[in-house]
Amino acid sequence: MQFLLAFLVAAPLLGAAAALLPAPPGLKGRSPEQAVLRHGVTVTGVILAAAIALALGFDHDAPARFQATTDISWIQALNVRIHLGVDGISLPLLLMTALLFFLCALYSYFKLPEGPSPKAFVALLLVLESGTLATFAVLDLLLFFLAFEMVLIPMYFLIARWGGAQRQAAAWKFILYTLLGSVVMLLGLLLIGLNSGTFDMVALASDNGRELSRTTQLLAVLAIGTGLAVKTPMWPLHSWLPDAHTAAPTVGSVLLAGVMLKMGTYGFVRILLPVTPDGMATFAPYLGAFAVVGIVYGSLACLALARKGGKGDLKRLIAYSSVGHMGFVLLGIASMTPTGVNGALFANIAHGLITGLLFFLVGALKDRYGTADLDTLAGATGAALYGRAPRLGALLAFAAVASLGLPGLAGFWGEMLALFGAFDPAGGLPRPAFLTYTAVGAFGTLLTAAYLLIVVRRVCMGDPKAGPELAVADVQRYEFAAWTPLAALTVLAGLWPAVLLGLTDPAVQKLLAGGTS
Repeated sequence: MQFLLAFLVAAPLLGAAAALLPAPPGLKGRSPEQAVLRHGVTVTGVILAAAIALALGFDHDAPARFQATTDISWIQALNVRIHLGVDGISLPLLLMTALLFFLCALYSYFKLPEGPSPKAFVALLLVLESGTLATFAVLDLLLFFLAFEMVLIPMYFLIARWGGAQRQAAAWKFILYTLLGSVVMLLGLLLIGLNSGTFDMVALASDNGRELSRTTQLLAVLAIGTGLAVKTPMWPLHSWLPDAHTAAPTVGSVLLAGVMLKMGTYGFVRILLPVTPDGMATFAPYLGAFAVVGIVYGSLACLALARKGGKGDLKRLIAYSSVGHMGFVLLGIASMTPTGVNGALFANIAHGLITGLLFFLVGALKDRYGTADLDTLAGATGAALYGRAPRLGALLAFAAVASLGLPGLAGFWGEMLALFGAFDPAGGLPRPAFLTYTAVGAFGTLLTAAYLLIVVRRVCMGDPKAGPELAVADVQRYEFAAWTPLAALTVLAGLWPAVLLGLTDPAVQKLLAGGTS
């Protein structure tokens, strides 16, 4: 178990280095490009297998306890340690990350985005995987920061070199926003570590802020929360996200929405809630306010893009929908209750599965029609996917209704639990304010349903025989292989939410109690 977790973090880096080397003669296949893409599928597949083995070996009777731990002294002068571990909070995120990277590598093997060397593409993908897995596995504040930053450069190049129109501007906006947020976050992490005498996240969580003054906690929450909010992204620090998603290649958008956004909300749960409880209690009402504004703002932006004549790009629309969905995650965290935080963690996983599938589908639409512009897709002839490509249309409709929170699918439980948490927040928080947030958040679910149903009507419905004949390929075999796991897990999590909540709830209870229960 200890080896498996260390392997998960280190193996992608070794795979990235190997991707840049010449392929052995027996493994070249038809071309060097095919060899390196096959290498990416193989490495991410091995990592996924290791993640599944880690989950199978995990003691499900003690999900609140850190398992598969490694604790080695690294920088003695700063008391920084290479400390790894996994519990019920981080295990689902590790599994989802490994799955999404494997599916993206598989998809890219058959549909590589236009750009420079495939070797560089695979190497960047694997470095990105290592950083994201490390973020969810490390238990030291400075290591968390290094892993948090490690993903920025690979994603920058994936957008800037393999992206579409306006990719350079979008990539620069992404890197500037996230780097500036990270500088502020580092100051907060140093403030905690230097005032408490340790950067160990387990020790800090067990201490539950008792060694930190109220002023220190307030400053730490403000600094760290700002950096995490940029990555989440929280309104009004979200403006880099729509541009990045619109310009990114399909797999870049899948990983950005499915994995990277989760790093911000994970930091709120893993660091701020247990380490600075007094500071979080002070800022929680404001965090809840920003969360519900993001829910409504994201939905209204999507409605504006979805309407006829709105010149809305479908990738941009889904990016704005992420602002709204992550608002529910932040609202659950702001409630500071087990119900709300469990809802936030569930919504994290649901959003990764569903929005990852949506970006795959929109990428496929763009490949077939040459555009993701909604007005063009729903023009005089209409995309009419139900008639022209019925499997693709059915999958798009499925992902849309899952995203709007249809009961029985994964999107329902996280948002519902987040609203329940806000309805009855932790003691000391202003209940009238949170009741207002609950009402506004519930209204946001109606807006979400409105714009997603408009998208389904405009893209999937219509007369396939109207206008000139247009041959549209239905779902291909490699697309079916890449998308089926996401659809199946969306149904599984919706029908059996206890599978995920059984992991997260004991860990959340212990975390909110300061490690005492």
